[in-house]
Amino acid sequence: MANTRAIPNRADLKPYNFAVAGHEGTLCDPDGELFIKPCTKQEIEFYNSARKDHRAFASLMPDFYGTLSLSDPSDVETLTENVPQVATEQVLQAVQEAATISEVPKEWKPGQNRKIPTNTSVVLKNAAYGHKRPNILDAKLGSRLWADDAPMEKRKRFDEITKVTTNGSHGFRIAGMRVYKGSENPEELDAEGYKVYGKDYGRLTVTPQNVVEEMKRFIFNPQAGIDEDLGKVIAGAFVEDLKDVEKILAAEESRMYSASLLFTFEGDGDALRAAIQHVKEAEQARQARKEALVKSFPGLSASRVDSGIVMDDDGELIAEVGEKYVTIATDGDAQILSQGSELDEGCDDSEISSYPPIYSIKLIDFAHATWVPGQGPDENVLFGVRSLIKIFEDLSDTN
Repeated sequence: MANTRAIPNRADLKPYNFAVAGHEGTLCDPDGELFIKPCTKQEIEFYNSARKDHRAFASLMPDFYGTLSLSDPSDVETLTENVPQVATEQVLQAVQEAATISEVPKEWKPGQNRKIPTNTSVVLKNAAYGHKRPNILDAKLGSRLWADDAPMEKRKRFDEITKVTTNGSHGFRIAGMRVYKGSENPEELDAEGYKVYGKDYGRLTVTPQNVVEEMKRFIFNPQAGIDEDLGKVIAGAFVEDLKDVEKILAAEESRMYSASLLFTFEGDGDALRAAIQHVKEAEQARQARKEALVKSFPGLSASRVDSGIVMDDDGELIAEVGEKYVTIATDGDAQILSQGSELDEGCDDSEISSYPPIYSIKLIDFAHATWVPGQGPDENVLFGVRSLIKIFEDLSDTN
């Protein structure tokens, strides 16, 4: 069951200041747990259909809590019980004050559509929530960035972007990035100590020749206490999650244009090490519970306790323990980090929620996403995912 929370004060709701790309008008609640952004009807329908009919795909998306209508408080759709006691009316008023609703331009022009002309915002779990100093990278996927209904001017503009950026060579582009203590020069840091890489960074600085070196800036950061060994652990974790993304997308029939993968991890080296140690100790406790369970069933070998399903040596089901939440294995001197989302027996929701976040990858931005039964997987997006796998393998030395 979700924890209760105090009703947020309308005056405390504020613009979200960790956005590295995308449209204007995003907000968060006082605790930073909720991310509220303007969205289109197509994006809402895609979230709902994924949750209903494409559960594996939905696992790649941010947690979706509902929508807020900007026109009439009575139109506010319910925020699910996953976010209890949220004052939707107060959130609504803050969104109304922050968002400027305008008519759709009759003619598309570059840079004119920073605010989405919509009366609705989507409410999501903030990927940066719980981190002390989140490092964030938005990777815009695909070599083709425009949807079928895009006007010709937009197609030409986006094709030019693809031609001169890594969207063309690698199937993705760094759309934005924030790195804690990402420069030794204090003048290059913002008020919170971040170096912010805007959209021009991925368009003008990052090239097919230097993309791997530029991605290192996101992972390896001695100024913040993230040395080569620790950075390789994070890069290796991203590799494993990216392979899951590839597997899921390869099994789906969808089309997404200008969607992104949002990479987040703890950017403070001390906090990152503490989080990994916390999870390591929790995993040791999980293993101890597993061993105790094995001893409770005479003749059961430890090798038959797998992913929470306990079976005897004849393959007969004995008990369900609950699937893994996180695993830290050892390969030589290197730690291999893996996170899941389900609970062990003996670990209640409050215990899991107390785990400090380490890293995540989320698929985001579905304004131009749809399902295409019978047309096969989205190779345009998969091109970028596979390039990212190769790059993070290089960074982690796991290829």
